[in-house]
Amino acid sequence: MALNYAEVWTPDLLEIMEQESLTSPFVTTAVKWLSAKTFHFTQMSTSGYKSHSRAGGWNKGTFAQTDVPYTLGHDRDISFLVDKIDVDETNETASIKNISEVFHKTQQIPEMDAYFYSKVATEAQKLDGYHSSTALSSYTKENVYGKLKSMLSAGKLRRYVGKGALIAYVNSTIMDLLEQSTDFSRKIEMTQIAEGGIGIETRITDIDGVTLIEVIDDERFYDKFDFTDGFVPVASTSHKINVLIASPLTVKTVPKISSIYYFNPGQHTEGDGYLYQDRSLSDTFIFPNGKDNKIDSIYVDVDTETYTAG
Repeated sequence: MALNYAEVWTPDLLEIMEQESLTSPFVTTAVKWLSAKTFHFTQMSTSGYKSHSRAGGWNKGTFAQTDVPYTLGHDRDISFLVDKIDVDETNETASIKNISEVFHKTQQIPEMDAYFYSKVATEAQKLDGYHSSTALSSYTKENVYGKLKSMLSAGKLRRYVGKGALIAYVNSTIMDLLEQSTDFSRKIEMTQIAEGGIGIETRITDIDGVTLIEVIDDERFYDKFDFTDGFVPVASTSHKINVLIASPLTVKTVPKISSIYYFNPGQHTEGDGYLYQDRSLSDTFIFPNGKDNKIDSIYVDVDTETYTAG
């Protein structure tokens, strides 16, 4: 009988996720599950005050509450067969657990970031006033600070700036220019993005309390991906992202590791070796605000050039 090792290995896998994911500040497991891949979110809005009449009586207000189910749609799986000879000849270097750790570190986590960036970028591009397209070559050390300040004040983003609840991701070119800018006086330093001293090191700074994180691995920093086999930008359609802004208050990545199975030789029919099967279910959601149920907490600026495969 195959044993589901999801609960046994999940703590290790989530730790790797925190160490390697640039978008770990947005990861949450604090959701109320309604079924295997659906959770519940409540939206509420109310009317405002009305003029009081000294003749007596109270004005009647209205409120609306909607319980909205959100369903995870990024459903992925993979399996690896390790021949018994490979395990023997590599002194168990090619063990199932090693393969699992390397796979999640080098494939699943970068894909999670890529999915996050593309999902947020796609949603922002649907919103008036929350997206732009700028040739990366037009950024200079003289204008980069002003451009970033303008993006951070777009639409209703100031609400989230005031709460200290915005994170901006920028590509390496923009971080380089910001470091050279004479208008920018904050320190840019290598640091870790996760709490507790566990995290991937990258350059980080802030503008008006908004954390700016450099995305060094720009292959995951596009607005559209084809997830058929791994993740690759879509030729002639995808754009590299210059700047992506989101609030952890309203943007959440919800992971749910559904199944991890391990079969010893002889327990399956796929070959003479150890079989590892992994299915991961997750998604990124951009929630509306609690005032008027509109999305106003994200922004994206993309390069004008489209991706060319090669």
